[in-house]
Amino acid sequence: MALAERYWETKTLDEMNTEEWEALCDGCAKCCLNKFIDDDEDEGPTAVLHQDEQVHYTNIACRYLNSHKCECTEYTQRTVLVPDCIALTKENLKDIFFMPTSCAYRRLHEGRGLPHWHPLLNGGKKSLMHKKQMSVRNKTISEHQVNLDDFEDFIVRWPLNDLD
Repeated sequence: MALAERYWETKTLDEMNTEEWEALCDGCAKCCLNKFIDDDEDEGPTAVLHQDEQVHYTNIACRYLNSHKCECTEYTQRTVLVPDCIALTKENLKDIFFMPTSCAYRRLHEGRGLPHWHPLLNGGKKSLMHKKQMSVRNKTISEHQVNLDDFEDFIVRWPLNDLD
Protein backbone atom coordinates (compact mmCIF):
# COMPACT_ATOMS: atom_id res chain seq x y z
CA MET A 1 0.00 0.00 0.00
CA ALA A 2 1.43 3.39 -0.98
CA LEU A 3 1.59 6.12 1.62
CA ALA A 4 -0.59 9.17 1.03
CA GLU A 5 1.41 12.27 0.23
CA ARG A 6 2.21 14.31 3.38
CA TYR A 7 -0.14 12.13 5.43
CA TRP A 8 1.48 13.36 8.68
CA GLU A 9 -0.06 16.80 8.03
CA THR A 10 -3.62 15.48 7.79
CA LYS A 11 -3.57 12.65 10.34
CA THR A 12 -2.81 12.67 14.02
CA LEU A 13 -0.25 10.19 15.29
CA ASP A 14 -3.11 8.24 16.82
CA GLU A 15 -4.91 7.97 13.45
CA MET A 16 -1.92 6.53 11.61
CA ASN A 17 -1.80 2.90 10.58
CA THR A 18 1.26 0.72 11.24
CA GLU A 19 2.88 1.46 7.87
CA GLU A 20 2.47 5.22 8.29
CA TRP A 21 3.73 5.06 11.88
CA GLU A 22 6.85 3.10 10.92
CA ALA A 23 7.58 5.42 7.98
CA LEU A 24 7.82 8.39 10.36
CA CYS A 25 11.06 7.06 11.78
CA ASP A 26 13.80 9.09 10.11
CA GLY A 27 16.39 6.39 10.77
CA CYS A 28 18.79 8.70 12.63
CA ALA A 29 19.45 5.99 15.27
CA LYS A 30 19.77 8.51 18.10
CA CYS A 31 17.40 6.31 20.08
CA CYS A 32 20.11 3.60 19.96
CA LEU A 33 22.52 5.72 21.98
CA ASN A 34 23.01 4.88 25.63
CA LYS A 35 21.58 7.62 27.81
CA PHE A 36 21.45 8.20 31.51
CA ILE A 37 19.91 10.49 34.06
CA ASP A 38 22.25 11.77 36.73
CA ASP A 39 20.22 11.19 39.86
CA ASP A 40 20.43 9.63 43.30
CA GLU A 41 18.11 6.74 42.51
CA ASP A 42 19.09 3.14 41.88
CA GLU A 43 20.51 2.24 38.48
CA GLY A 44 18.20 1.03 35.76
CA PRO A 45 15.46 2.30 33.47
CA THR A 46 13.19 5.12 34.57
CA ALA A 47 9.71 6.02 33.45
CA VAL A 48 9.80 9.62 34.64
CA LEU A 49 12.05 12.62 34.25
CA HIS A 50 11.85 14.82 37.32
CA GLN A 51 12.00 18.61 37.07
CA ASP A 52 15.60 18.89 38.27
CA GLU A 53 16.88 16.02 36.10
CA GLN A 54 18.34 15.94 32.61
CA VAL A 55 18.88 13.16 30.09
CA HIS A 56 22.55 12.85 29.17
CA TYR A 57 23.34 11.32 25.79
CA THR A 58 26.53 9.42 25.11
CA ASN A 59 28.10 8.32 21.86
CA ILE A 60 27.98 4.75 23.16
CA ALA A 61 25.63 2.79 20.92
CA CYS A 62 23.73 -0.41 21.42
CA ARG A 63 25.73 -3.46 20.32
CA TYR A 64 23.15 -4.18 17.60
CA LEU A 65 23.50 -0.83 15.85
CA ASN A 66 25.12 -0.72 12.43
CA SER A 67 26.54 2.79 12.80
CA HIS A 68 27.18 3.36 9.11
CA LYS A 69 23.67 2.39 8.00
CA CYS A 70 22.02 3.75 11.17
CA GLU A 71 20.02 0.54 11.45
CA CYS A 72 19.45 -2.05 14.13
CA THR A 73 20.79 -5.41 13.00
CA GLU A 74 18.18 -7.15 15.18
CA TYR A 75 15.23 -4.77 14.77
CA THR A 76 12.43 -7.35 15.01
CA GLN A 77 13.91 -8.91 18.16
CA ARG A 78 15.43 -5.79 19.71
CA THR A 79 13.15 -5.61 22.74
CA VAL A 80 13.78 -9.27 23.54
CA LEU A 81 17.56 -9.05 23.14
CA VAL A 82 17.79 -5.69 24.91
CA PRO A 83 15.04 -5.50 27.55
CA ASP A 84 15.46 -1.71 28.08
CA CYS A 85 15.07 -1.03 24.35
CA ILE A 86 11.84 0.88 24.01
CA ALA A 87 9.55 0.18 21.11
CA LEU A 88 7.92 3.56 20.61
CA THR A 89 4.15 3.16 20.34
CA LYS A 90 1.07 5.36 20.33
CA GLU A 91 0.47 4.25 23.90
CA ASN A 92 3.86 5.29 25.30
CA LEU A 93 4.37 8.36 23.11
CA LYS A 94 3.47 10.70 25.96
CA ASP A 95 6.55 9.48 27.85
CA ILE A 96 9.17 10.28 25.20
CA PHE A 97 11.35 12.56 27.30
CA PHE A 98 14.32 10.33 26.44
CA MET A 99 13.98 10.91 22.69
CA PRO A 100 16.02 13.76 21.16
CA THR A 101 14.17 16.92 20.14
CA SER A 102 14.85 16.15 16.47
CA CYS A 103 12.88 12.87 16.62
CA ALA A 104 9.98 12.93 14.13
CA TYR A 105 7.59 11.29 16.61
CA ARG A 106 8.47 13.84 19.29
CA ARG A 107 8.27 16.76 16.84
CA LEU A 108 4.81 15.72 15.60
CA HIS A 109 3.63 15.02 19.15
CA GLU A 110 4.73 18.56 20.08
CA GLY A 111 3.06 20.06 16.97
CA ARG A 112 6.34 21.05 15.24
CA GLY A 113 6.07 19.11 11.95
CA LEU A 114 8.84 17.19 10.19
CA PRO A 115 12.28 18.75 9.75
CA HIS A 116 13.38 19.67 6.20
CA TRP A 117 15.99 16.88 6.16
CA HIS A 118 13.54 14.09 6.99
CA PRO A 119 13.54 11.20 4.46
CA LEU A 120 9.77 11.55 3.89
CA LEU A 121 10.47 15.03 2.51
CA ASN A 122 13.45 13.85 0.46
CA GLY A 123 12.19 10.97 -1.66
CA GLY A 124 12.82 8.43 1.10
CA LYS A 125 16.55 9.11 1.10
CA LYS A 126 18.63 9.60 4.25
CA SER A 127 21.45 11.47 2.49
CA LEU A 128 20.37 14.99 3.54
CA MET A 129 19.91 13.82 7.13
CA HIS A 130 23.47 12.45 7.15
CA LYS A 131 24.84 15.54 5.40
CA LYS A 132 23.22 17.80 8.00
CA GLN A 133 24.80 15.64 10.75
CA MET A 134 21.39 14.70 12.15
CA SER A 135 22.14 10.99 12.41
CA VAL A 136 24.61 8.94 14.43
CA ARG A 137 26.40 7.79 11.27
CA ASN A 138 30.04 7.04 12.10
CA LYS A 139 29.86 8.99 15.38
CA THR A 140 29.44 6.12 17.83
CA ILE A 141 31.36 3.49 19.70
CA SER A 142 29.84 0.10 20.53
CA GLU A 143 28.93 -0.58 24.14
CA HIS A 144 31.17 -3.67 23.88
CA GLN A 145 34.20 -1.40 23.43
CA VAL A 146 33.82 0.64 26.61
CA ASN A 147 33.62 0.12 30.33
CA LEU A 148 30.06 1.17 31.09
CA ASP A 149 31.18 2.47 34.49
CA ASP A 150 32.86 5.27 32.53
CA PHE A 151 29.63 6.54 30.91
CA GLU A 152 30.33 10.11 31.96
CA ASP A 153 33.45 10.16 29.77
CA PHE A 154 31.32 9.65 26.66
CA ILE A 155 28.69 12.39 27.11
CA VAL A 156 27.97 14.24 23.87
CA ARG A 157 25.72 17.16 22.97
CA TRP A 158 25.26 16.59 19.22
CA PRO A 159 22.20 14.33 19.57
CA LEU A 160 20.32 17.36 20.84
CA ASN A 161 20.80 19.35 17.62
CA ASP A 162 17.50 20.30 16.00
CA LEU A 163 17.91 22.45 12.90
CA ASP A 164 14.32 23.57 12.34
